[in-house]
Amino acid sequence: MYVPKAFEITDRDEVITFLQEHPFATLVTINDGKPFATHLPLELEKNGDQLFLTGHLAAANPQWRHFSHNESVLAMFQGPHAYISASWYTSSGQVPTWNYMAVHVYGKARVVEESRLRAMLKEMLAKYEGGRENGVLWEQVPAADMEKLLKAIVGFELEVERIEAKYKLSQNKNKEDVQAVIRHLAASHEPVDQQVAAAMRCLHQGV
Repeated sequence: MYVPKAFEITDRDEVITFLQEHPFATLVTINDGKPFATHLPLELEKNGDQLFLTGHLAAANPQWRHFSHNESVLAMFQGPHAYISASWYTSSGQVPTWNYMAVHVYGKARVVEESRLRAMLKEMLAKYEGGRENGVLWEQVPAADMEKLLKAIVGFELEVERIEAKYKLSQNKNKEDVQAVIRHLAASHEPVDQQVAAAMRCLHQGV
């Protein structure tokens, strides 16, 4: 990913928080010289200082077979993003652009054993069903149904080797322009615009 210095995020804790808050990713592998992508949720796990991404694919999805001949797999995560009108700036000579937040994670992916997959699914259900009314946790899924599910999916983990994080949130603009962009986004009726405004406030603290 092209990451100009002004937009680079290097704080490890910030990146970890981003990955936890935006778990839906695009997983990219190369097969026969062509890119292949799957959209799926990935969970971040920490083992000491080492980071892992875990998830599962449909057994019918050929991507899990790509892991063995891909030295590195790419997982792309995206946060809120918004169009920025040139008319919002206070200074002249500006052009329209797009503000966004993205993190690319690279690493070696491998298929996990069924016992590991079971543990991953149990944790995922606890995370996404635990706070819901009538949520369905692992223990409530009929054993026969779970066995069918396990036969239909393949679990995997990606050992993180490199992370690129980019927040393009007007860091290259002056204080007045940053304030103007935040005001316009915050006044929008679009929730995603308001999310970008909130992210900009956080990044440009004191502006």
